[in-house]
Amino acid sequence: MGTGAMGPVLLWLQDVAAFTLLKARRTLLQALFLLCVLVLLLWVSIFLYGSFYYSYMPTVSFSTPVHYDYNTDCDTSQPVLCSFPTANVSFLKNGRDQVMANGQPYRISLELEMPESPVNEQLGMFLVKMSCYSKGGEIISSVARSTMLHYRSTVLQTLSTLFFSPVLLTGMTEQKQLVEVELFSNYKTSAYLPTLGAVIEIHSKRVQIYSAQLRIHAYFTGVRYVLYNYPLTSAFIGVATNFAFLSVIVLFSYLQFIWGGIWPPEQVRVRIMTGNNARFQQRGESARLRMRNVSAQKEPEEPSVIGSLNETSDVSGNDTLLGTSTTDPSDALEVSGDGEEDQGTQDDPAANATAPEELDHSDALPAPSETFLRQRPGASVAL
Repeated sequence: MGTGAMGPVLLWLQDVAAFTLLKARRTLLQALFLLCVLVLLLWVSIFLYGSFYYSYMPTVSFSTPVHYDYNTDCDTSQPVLCSFPTANVSFLKNGRDQVMANGQPYRISLELEMPESPVNEQLGMFLVKMSCYSKGGEIISSVARSTMLHYRSTVLQTLSTLFFSPVLLTGMTEQKQLVEVELFSNYKTSAYLPTLGAVIEIHSKRVQIYSAQLRIHAYFTGVRYVLYNYPLTSAFIGVATNFAFLSVIVLFSYLQFIWGGIWPPEQVRVRIMTGNNARFQQRGESARLRMRNVSAQKEPEEPSVIGSLNETSDVSGNDTLLGTSTTDPSDALEVSGDGEEDQGTQDDPAANATAPEELDHSDALPAPSETFLRQRPGASVAL
Protein backbone atom coordinates (compact mmCIF):
# COMPACT_ATOMS: atom_id res chain seq x y z
CA MET A 1 0.00 0.00 0.00
CA GLY A 2 2.78 2.41 0.88
CA THR A 3 4.58 1.85 -2.39
CA GLY A 4 1.38 2.20 -4.41
CA ALA A 5 0.50 5.44 -2.62
CA MET A 6 3.96 6.88 -3.13
CA GLY A 7 3.89 6.22 -6.89
CA PRO A 8 1.75 9.24 -7.91
CA VAL A 9 3.64 11.44 -5.47
CA LEU A 10 6.96 10.45 -7.00
CA LEU A 11 5.60 11.06 -10.49
CA TRP A 12 4.34 14.44 -9.40
CA LEU A 13 7.70 15.31 -7.85
CA GLN A 14 9.45 14.18 -11.02
CA ASP A 15 7.21 16.38 -13.14
CA VAL A 16 7.73 19.34 -10.80
CA ALA A 17 11.51 18.86 -10.84
CA ALA A 18 11.57 18.60 -14.65
CA PHE A 19 9.43 21.71 -14.99
CA THR A 20 11.56 23.61 -12.47
CA LEU A 21 14.76 22.54 -14.20
CA LEU A 22 13.41 23.60 -17.58
CA LYS A 23 12.28 26.94 -16.22
CA ALA A 24 15.63 27.53 -14.48
CA ARG A 25 17.48 26.64 -17.67
CA ARG A 26 15.37 29.02 -19.68
CA THR A 27 15.85 31.76 -17.09
CA LEU A 28 19.61 31.19 -17.09
CA LEU A 29 19.75 31.38 -20.88
CA GLN A 30 17.73 34.58 -20.86
CA ALA A 31 19.99 36.09 -18.19
CA LEU A 32 23.12 35.17 -20.16
CA PHE A 33 21.65 36.63 -23.34
CA LEU A 34 20.71 39.83 -21.51
CA LEU A 35 24.19 40.05 -19.98
CA CYS A 36 25.81 39.66 -23.40
CA VAL A 37 23.57 42.37 -24.83
CA LEU A 38 24.40 44.74 -21.95
CA VAL A 39 28.15 44.12 -22.30
CA LEU A 40 27.92 44.73 -26.03
CA LEU A 41 25.99 47.97 -25.50
CA LEU A 42 28.54 49.10 -22.90
CA TRP A 43 31.44 48.38 -25.23
CA VAL A 44 29.77 50.23 -28.10
CA SER A 45 29.04 53.19 -25.79
CA ILE A 46 32.68 53.42 -24.72
CA PHE A 47 33.83 53.13 -28.33
CA LEU A 48 31.46 55.91 -29.45
CA TYR A 49 32.59 58.23 -26.65
CA GLY A 50 36.26 57.55 -27.39
CA SER A 51 35.72 58.22 -31.09
CA PHE A 52 33.92 61.47 -30.29
CA TYR A 53 36.63 62.58 -27.87
CA TYR A 54 39.41 61.77 -30.31
CA SER A 55 37.74 63.58 -33.22
CA TYR A 56 36.42 66.59 -31.25
CA MET A 57 39.36 67.35 -28.96
CA PRO A 58 42.36 68.88 -30.73
CA THR A 59 45.99 68.54 -29.69
CA VAL A 60 46.30 69.97 -26.20
CA SER A 61 50.00 70.80 -26.35
CA PHE A 62 52.75 70.49 -28.87
CA SER A 63 56.46 70.85 -28.26
CA THR A 64 59.28 70.71 -30.77
CA PRO A 65 63.00 71.53 -30.54
CA VAL A 66 64.27 74.60 -32.38
CA HIS A 67 67.58 74.25 -34.19
CA TYR A 68 69.14 77.56 -35.19
CA ASP A 69 71.20 78.14 -38.25
CA TYR A 70 73.53 81.04 -39.10
CA ASN A 71 76.14 81.94 -41.68
CA THR A 72 79.85 81.21 -41.17
CA ASP A 73 81.35 82.97 -44.22
CA CYS A 74 82.63 85.97 -42.29
CA ASP A 75 85.70 86.83 -40.19
CA THR A 76 85.70 84.41 -37.26
CA SER A 77 88.28 86.38 -35.27
CA GLN A 78 85.47 88.42 -33.75
CA PRO A 79 83.34 86.73 -31.02
CA VAL A 80 80.17 87.43 -33.03
CA LEU A 81 78.10 85.47 -35.49
CA CYS A 82 78.04 86.24 -39.18
CA SER A 83 74.19 86.43 -39.21
CA PHE A 84 71.22 86.26 -36.94
CA PRO A 85 70.37 82.73 -35.71
CA THR A 86 67.39 81.49 -37.74
CA ALA A 87 65.26 78.34 -37.40
CA ASN A 88 62.46 76.88 -39.52
CA VAL A 89 59.86 74.93 -37.52
CA SER A 90 57.12 72.76 -39.05
CA PHE A 91 53.63 72.53 -37.56
CA LEU A 92 52.81 69.15 -39.09
CA LYS A 93 52.76 65.79 -37.37
CA ASN A 94 54.48 63.11 -39.38
CA GLY A 95 54.68 65.55 -42.25
CA ARG A 96 50.91 65.56 -42.99
CA ASP A 97 48.65 66.15 -39.93
CA GLN A 98 48.20 69.71 -38.71
CA VAL A 99 49.09 70.41 -35.11
CA MET A 100 46.68 73.30 -34.63
CA ALA A 101 42.94 72.93 -35.21
CA ASN A 102 41.09 75.56 -37.20
CA GLY A 103 39.48 78.23 -35.04
CA GLN A 104 41.04 77.01 -31.80
CA PRO A 105 43.01 79.63 -29.81
CA TYR A 106 46.61 78.68 -28.94
CA ARG A 107 49.39 80.12 -26.86
CA ILE A 108 52.80 79.94 -28.55
CA SER A 109 55.96 80.51 -26.55
CA LEU A 110 59.69 80.00 -27.02
CA GLU A 111 61.92 78.64 -24.25
CA LEU A 112 65.61 79.57 -24.47
CA GLU A 113 68.16 77.77 -22.32
CA MET A 114 70.97 80.31 -21.93
CA PRO A 115 74.15 80.11 -19.83
CA GLU A 116 74.96 82.80 -17.28
CA SER A 117 78.06 83.78 -19.18
CA PRO A 118 79.60 87.27 -19.19
CA VAL A 119 78.68 87.64 -22.90
CA ASN A 120 74.97 87.03 -22.24
CA GLU A 121 75.05 89.25 -19.15
CA GLN A 122 76.54 92.06 -21.19
CA LEU A 123 74.20 91.37 -24.09
CA GLY A 124 71.23 93.03 -22.47
CA MET A 125 67.95 92.97 -24.36
CA PHE A 126 67.61 91.21 -27.66
CA LEU A 127 64.72 90.63 -30.06
CA VAL A 128 62.98 87.37 -30.98
CA LYS A 129 60.86 87.40 -34.16
CA MET A 130 58.46 84.76 -35.37
CA SER A 131 56.78 84.65 -38.81
CA CYS A 132 54.06 82.04 -39.52
CA TYR A 133 53.65 80.94 -43.13
CA SER A 134 51.13 78.91 -45.12
CA LYS A 135 51.36 76.79 -48.24
CA GLY A 136 53.80 78.24 -50.76
CA GLY A 137 55.67 80.22 -48.10
CA GLU A 138 53.03 82.96 -47.81
CA ILE A 139 53.45 84.88 -44.54
CA ILE A 140 50.23 84.83 -42.51
CA SER A 141 51.25 86.66 -39.34
CA SER A 142 54.44 87.96 -37.78
CA VAL A 143 55.37 89.02 -34.27
CA ALA A 144 58.49 90.22 -32.41
CA ARG A 145 59.18 90.10 -28.68
CA SER A 146 62.13 91.29 -26.60
CA THR A 147 63.73 89.45 -23.72
CA MET A 148 66.91 89.19 -21.66
CA LEU A 149 68.51 87.23 -18.83
CA HIS A 150 67.25 87.73 -15.30
CA TYR A 151 69.53 90.03 -13.35
CA ARG A 152 71.61 88.56 -10.52
CA SER A 153 74.08 90.60 -8.52
CA THR A 154 77.69 89.57 -7.99
CA VAL A 155 77.11 88.78 -4.31
CA LEU A 156 74.11 86.60 -5.13
CA GLN A 157 76.05 84.77 -7.82
CA THR A 158 78.92 84.14 -5.38
CA LEU A 159 76.61 82.83 -2.62
CA SER A 160 74.74 80.64 -5.09
CA THR A 161 77.98 79.21 -6.43
CA LEU A 162 79.22 78.39 -2.92
CA PHE A 163 75.92 76.84 -1.88
CA PHE A 164 75.52 74.67 -4.99
CA SER A 165 79.18 73.91 -5.36
CA PRO A 166 78.78 70.15 -4.52
CA VAL A 167 76.20 69.61 -7.28
CA LEU A 168 78.00 71.97 -9.61
CA LEU A 169 81.21 70.00 -9.23
CA THR A 170 79.45 66.68 -9.91
CA GLY A 171 77.76 68.10 -13.03
CA MET A 172 74.23 67.48 -11.77
CA THR A 173 73.33 71.12 -12.40
CA GLU A 174 74.68 74.07 -14.33
CA GLN A 175 74.70 77.81 -14.04
CA LYS A 176 72.08 78.62 -16.60
CA GLN A 177 68.67 80.26 -16.94
CA LEU A 178 65.53 79.25 -18.76
CA VAL A 179 64.12 82.29 -20.52
CA GLU A 180 60.54 81.99 -21.77
CA VAL A 181 59.31 84.36 -24.49
CA GLU A 182 55.57 84.48 -25.18
CA LEU A 183 55.13 85.09 -28.88
CA PHE A 184 51.36 84.60 -29.37
CA SER A 185 48.78 84.59 -26.60
CA ASN A 186 45.68 83.89 -28.74
CA TYR A 187 46.74 82.54 -32.09
CA LYS A 188 44.10 81.05 -34.42
CA THR A 189 44.64 79.34 -37.70
CA SER A 190 42.22 79.55 -40.60
CA ALA A 191 40.84 76.76 -42.75
CA TYR A 192 41.50 78.82 -45.90
CA LEU A 193 45.11 79.58 -44.95
CA PRO A 194 46.30 76.87 -42.57
CA THR A 195 49.53 77.47 -40.73
CA LEU A 196 52.11 74.95 -41.84
CA GLY A 197 55.22 76.29 -40.13
CA ALA A 198 57.07 79.30 -38.75
CA VAL A 199 60.47 81.00 -39.04
CA ILE A 200 62.06 82.10 -35.76
CA GLU A 201 64.90 84.63 -35.70
CA ILE A 202 66.98 85.99 -32.82
CA HIS A 203 68.13 89.50 -33.67
CA SER A 204 71.49 89.30 -31.99
CA LYS A 205 74.85 88.13 -33.27
CA ARG A 206 76.35 87.78 -29.82
CA VAL A 207 73.71 85.61 -28.13
CA GLN A 208 74.76 82.29 -26.68
CA ILE A 209 72.16 79.53 -26.41
CA TYR A 210 72.31 75.99 -25.11
CA SER A 211 68.99 74.86 -26.59
CA ALA A 212 65.56 76.17 -27.55
CA GLN A 213 62.08 74.68 -27.40
CA LEU A 214 58.89 75.90 -29.08
CA ARG A 215 55.73 75.12 -27.13
CA ILE A 216 52.13 75.39 -28.36
CA HIS A 217 49.33 75.06 -25.80
CA ALA A 218 45.59 75.17 -26.51
CA TYR A 219 43.11 77.23 -24.51
CA PHE A 220 39.76 75.44 -24.38
CA THR A 221 36.32 76.96 -23.87
CA GLY A 222 32.82 75.52 -23.64
CA VAL A 223 32.47 71.76 -24.06
CA ARG A 224 36.18 71.30 -24.75
CA TYR A 225 37.00 73.01 -21.46
CA VAL A 226 34.75 70.56 -19.58
CA LEU A 227 36.14 67.55 -21.45
CA TYR A 228 39.73 68.56 -20.76
CA ASN A 229 39.44 69.70 -17.16
CA TYR A 230 36.93 67.07 -15.97
CA PRO A 231 37.80 63.95 -17.95
CA LEU A 232 36.33 61.30 -15.60
CA THR A 233 33.00 63.08 -15.11
CA SER A 234 32.72 63.78 -18.83
CA ALA A 235 33.53 60.16 -19.67
CA PHE A 236 30.91 58.83 -17.24
CA ILE A 237 28.20 61.16 -18.53
CA GLY A 238 29.07 60.46 -22.17
CA VAL A 239 29.16 56.68 -21.79
CA ALA A 240 25.93 56.65 -19.74
CA THR A 241 24.17 58.79 -22.34
CA ASN A 242 25.27 56.54 -25.19
CA PHE A 243 24.28 53.44 -23.22
CA ALA A 244 20.80 54.77 -22.49
CA PHE A 245 20.27 55.82 -26.11
CA LEU A 246 21.39 52.44 -27.46
CA SER A 247 19.27 50.61 -24.89
CA VAL A 248 16.16 52.48 -26.02
CA ILE A 249 16.93 51.64 -29.66
CA VAL A 250 17.40 47.94 -28.83
CA LEU A 251 14.19 47.89 -26.76
CA PHE A 252 12.13 49.46 -29.56
CA SER A 253 13.66 47.04 -32.06
CA TYR A 254 12.73 44.09 -29.83
CA LEU A 255 9.16 45.33 -29.45
CA GLN A 256 8.91 45.85 -33.21
CA PHE A 257 10.17 42.32 -33.81
CA ILE A 258 7.85 40.70 -31.24
CA TRP A 259 4.65 42.77 -31.50
CA GLY A 260 5.12 44.64 -34.75
CA GLY A 261 5.11 47.95 -32.87
CA ILE A 262 5.60 49.60 -29.50
CA TRP A 263 2.10 48.62 -28.37
CA PRO A 264 0.68 45.10 -28.95
CA PRO A 265 -2.41 45.70 -31.18
CA GLU A 266 -2.64 42.07 -32.27
CA GLN A 267 -3.74 40.86 -28.84
CA VAL A 268 -6.75 43.19 -28.76
CA ARG A 269 -7.62 42.21 -32.34
CA VAL A 270 -7.53 38.50 -31.48
CA ARG A 271 -9.88 38.97 -28.56
CA ILE A 272 -12.39 40.94 -30.63
CA MET A 273 -12.28 38.42 -33.47
CA THR A 274 -12.80 35.55 -31.04
CA GLY A 275 -15.98 37.14 -29.74
CA ASN A 276 -17.18 37.88 -33.27
CA ASN A 277 -16.53 34.29 -34.39
CA ALA A 278 -18.69 32.91 -31.61
CA ARG A 279 -21.43 35.38 -32.52
CA PHE A 280 -21.12 34.49 -36.21
CA GLN A 281 -21.43 30.79 -35.38
CA GLN A 282 -24.61 31.40 -33.39
CA ARG A 283 -26.06 33.43 -36.22
CA GLY A 284 -25.12 30.71 -38.71
CA GLU A 285 -26.84 28.02 -36.68
CA SER A 286 -30.01 30.07 -36.32
CA ALA A 287 -29.95 30.89 -40.04
CA ARG A 288 -29.66 27.22 -40.98
CA LEU A 289 -32.61 26.35 -38.74
CA ARG A 290 -34.71 29.12 -40.27
CA MET A 291 -33.67 27.94 -43.74
CA ARG A 292 -34.89 24.43 -43.10
CA ASN A 293 -38.16 25.70 -41.68
CA VAL A 294 -38.77 28.06 -44.59
CA SER A 295 -37.98 25.36 -47.16
CA ALA A 296 -40.39 23.01 -45.44
CA GLN A 297 -43.16 25.64 -45.46
CA LYS A 298 -42.65 26.66 -49.09
CA GLU A 299 -43.14 23.08 -50.38
CA PRO A 300 -46.88 22.89 -51.36
CA GLU A 301 -47.43 19.23 -50.84
CA GLU A 302 -45.61 16.03 -50.18
CA PRO A 303 -44.32 14.28 -53.27
CA SER A 304 -46.46 11.37 -54.31
CA VAL A 305 -44.56 8.23 -55.06
CA ILE A 306 -46.16 6.67 -58.09
CA GLY A 307 -44.01 3.66 -58.38
CA SER A 308 -40.56 2.26 -58.49
CA LEU A 309 -38.50 2.54 -61.59
CA ASN A 310 -37.79 -1.16 -61.45
CA GLU A 311 -41.48 -1.88 -62.06
CA THR A 312 -43.07 -1.40 -65.45
CA SER A 313 -45.30 1.65 -65.61
CA ASP A 314 -47.13 3.50 -68.34
CA VAL A 315 -46.51 7.25 -67.99
CA SER A 316 -47.68 9.32 -70.94
CA GLY A 317 -48.64 12.91 -71.61
CA ASN A 318 -47.35 14.22 -68.31
CA ASP A 319 -44.10 15.87 -67.19
CA THR A 320 -42.40 13.93 -64.41
CA LEU A 321 -39.24 14.46 -62.47
CA LEU A 322 -36.73 11.75 -61.67
CA GLY A 323 -35.06 12.48 -58.35
CA THR A 324 -32.86 10.69 -55.88
CA SER A 325 -32.77 11.57 -52.22
CA THR A 326 -29.43 12.19 -50.46
CA THR A 327 -30.72 12.86 -47.00
CA ASP A 328 -31.25 10.48 -44.19
CA PRO A 329 -34.76 9.81 -42.86
CA SER A 330 -33.62 11.09 -39.50
CA ASP A 331 -33.14 14.55 -41.03
CA ALA A 332 -36.90 14.83 -41.44
CA LEU A 333 -37.28 14.50 -37.71
CA GLU A 334 -34.62 17.14 -37.19
CA VAL A 335 -36.37 19.50 -39.57
CA SER A 336 -39.70 19.08 -37.82
CA GLY A 337 -38.08 19.51 -34.44
CA ASP A 338 -36.18 22.54 -35.52
CA GLY A 339 -39.32 24.03 -36.95
CA GLU A 340 -41.02 23.74 -33.57
CA GLU A 341 -38.03 25.27 -31.77
CA ASP A 342 -37.72 28.18 -34.18
CA GLN A 343 -41.33 29.31 -34.05
CA GLY A 344 -40.27 31.99 -31.65
CA THR A 345 -37.55 33.18 -33.95
CA GLN A 346 -39.90 33.38 -36.92
CA ASP A 347 -41.98 35.90 -35.08
CA ASP A 348 -38.91 38.12 -34.55
CA PRO A 349 -38.79 40.61 -37.46
CA ALA A 350 -35.18 41.54 -36.82
CA ALA A 351 -34.05 37.93 -37.01
CA ASN A 352 -36.14 37.26 -40.13
CA ALA A 353 -34.64 40.34 -41.79
CA THR A 354 -31.16 38.88 -41.73
CA ALA A 355 -32.17 35.30 -42.52
CA PRO A 356 -32.61 35.61 -46.32
CA GLU A 357 -29.01 36.80 -46.71
CA GLU A 358 -27.65 33.56 -45.33
CA LEU A 359 -30.00 31.03 -46.91
CA ASP A 360 -28.55 28.39 -49.22
CA HIS A 361 -31.95 27.75 -50.90
CA SER A 362 -31.49 23.99 -50.73
CA ASP A 363 -34.56 21.73 -50.58
CA ALA A 364 -34.82 18.70 -48.39
CA LEU A 365 -34.35 15.49 -50.39
CA PRO A 366 -35.62 11.98 -49.59
CA ALA A 367 -33.51 9.05 -48.53
CA PRO A 368 -30.81 7.83 -50.92
CA SER A 369 -32.31 4.34 -51.14
CA GLU A 370 -35.58 5.54 -52.71
CA THR A 371 -36.12 6.30 -56.37
CA PHE A 372 -39.40 7.99 -57.14
CA LEU A 373 -41.27 10.28 -59.47
CA ARG A 374 -42.29 13.65 -58.11
CA GLN A 375 -45.24 15.41 -59.61
CA ARG A 376 -44.79 19.04 -60.49
CA PRO A 377 -47.25 21.48 -58.94
CA GLY A 378 -50.28 22.24 -61.04
CA ALA A 379 -49.86 19.35 -63.51
CA SER A 380 -51.94 16.21 -63.72
CA VAL A 381 -50.45 12.79 -63.94
CA ALA A 382 -52.30 10.06 -65.83
CA LEU A 383 -51.48 6.51 -65.01
